[in-house]
Amino acid sequence: MSELAGNGCQIIVPFDERKPLKEIEKSILKKYRKYTWSKFIKAIKDYKLVEEGDKIAVAISGGKDSLLMAKMFQELKRHGQVNFELEFIAMDPGYHKDIRQLLIDNCEYLEIPIKLFDANIFEVADEIASDYPCYMCARMRRGALYNKAEELGCNKLALGHHFDDVIETTMLNLLCAGNFKTMLPKLNSTNFDGIQIIRPLYYIREESIIKFIQNSGIWPLNCACMVAAKKTGNKRYEIKDLIKSLGDNFQEVEKSIFRSAQNVYLDSVLGWEQDGERHSFLDKFEYEE
Repeated sequence: MSELAGNGCQIIVPFDERKPLKEIEKSILKKYRKYTWSKFIKAIKDYKLVEEGDKIAVAISGGKDSLLMAKMFQELKRHGQVNFELEFIAMDPGYHKDIRQLLIDNCEYLEIPIKLFDANIFEVADEIASDYPCYMCARMRRGALYNKAEELGCNKLALGHHFDDVIETTMLNLLCAGNFKTMLPKLNSTNFDGIQIIRPLYYIREESIIKFIQNSGIWPLNCACMVAAKKTGNKRYEIKDLIKSLGDNFQEVEKSIFRSAQNVYLDSVLGWEQDGERHSFLDKFEYEE
């Protein structure tokens, strides 16, 4: 057992409850194949996320999503048909020392060879955006990961965003930002030439990841933020609850939200932006005249 202090509370981490590593790895391909591995492979094939000669930086936060992603990439490397390289990168943005140690312990147990680097992001984000530091923190963390990926000569950066993250982002933009924009499975960096972000958990439901990690006996990091725990609530949690409540009255509402980004009818929207240029439905009428 390990006592872990963080965010003003004490957590008991029962390391003796962890399943043997071989059993954890086997469960990805067997017990959870339909809900994790098969969807991981489908996303990779559908969106060409892993290609011959790639060098992929797999971002490890220590949370449930990134730990599963890392293990699936190892299985893909072991059993896949494509020749590619992996680097597992983990950033310490200012964790409590025991949180940092939990990250290290979990990765060592799972045999994920992380390259751990420090970044004073929690403190800086709190100084420059003290009321709502989460957005600033996320941007700074992304930039630090890009820098590390570039330093290691990687052409892709894999992030652990899953299906629920995608639909929650879609709804956040719709309800809070007044636009229709989703989280893409692959995109080119605007600030780091030659690096793409990929999201291989794109089709995997969060509940499936939770079941896998609970079965493994691994205690992942949650947010582990030393700043936001003291702040007001996060809109993303409100959106998560909203989507869950909508499911009581609308059948498969999560799938409908996801598919809405695949079925956009430009002939039936008022305006859109493409390559930085704004367009209006009125352009069609002016062109015809």
